[in-house]
Amino acid sequence: MDYLKIFKNGLVDENPTFAQLLGMCPTLAVTTSAINGMGMGLATTTVLIGSNLAISLLRKVIPDKIRIPAFVVVIATFVTIIDMFMHAYAFDLYKSLGLFIPLIVVNCLILGRAEAYASKNSIVPSIVDAVGMGLGFTIALTVLGAIREILGAGSIFGFNMLGEAFKPVLVMILPPGAFLALGLLIGLVNVISKKKPA
Repeated sequence: MDYLKIFKNGLVDENPTFAQLLGMCPTLAVTTSAINGMGMGLATTTVLIGSNLAISLLRKVIPDKIRIPAFVVVIATFVTIIDMFMHAYAFDLYKSLGLFIPLIVVNCLILGRAEAYASKNSIVPSIVDAVGMGLGFTIALTVLGAIREILGAGSIFGFNMLGEAFKPVLVMILPPGAFLALGLLIGLVNVISKKKPA
């Protein structure tokens, strides 16, 4: 099995945000800054790795008729662990992300990978798939958050980059800015990845 191809698939070829358009709710809602995007992406990646591991281990035990509820219970367990961990050790980020941490449970990226990949493959490929998809999601959210933060506040990761003379583009830190920035990024990715005819 080609693990590099599985990893690259989630990172580039089938990027959850730019190619599959999965997980749009947190993508649009929490990316007002690069740190928020990175925090949400890493939390989602951690849940994805844990749930893919558990579901891959249990794939032959879970009855087919109740697989989706079973997947949701497994995912909810890992989300609860991440929620409590962030509350204890990253409280500022926890407050910034708010309700979107528990909503990781219903993120279609995680449930989709559980159904499409982890429930059909062994442990190592499932973990590699989770890492690739999770990092692809994290990079996408961080880039989107960085663009919105730079244009909307003149800073990145909270550090002022453009000085006092910078005039912020207010729309970029508002919800319409998320749609504009995401649309432009998806267009850019499509132009870059477009295959030339043979």
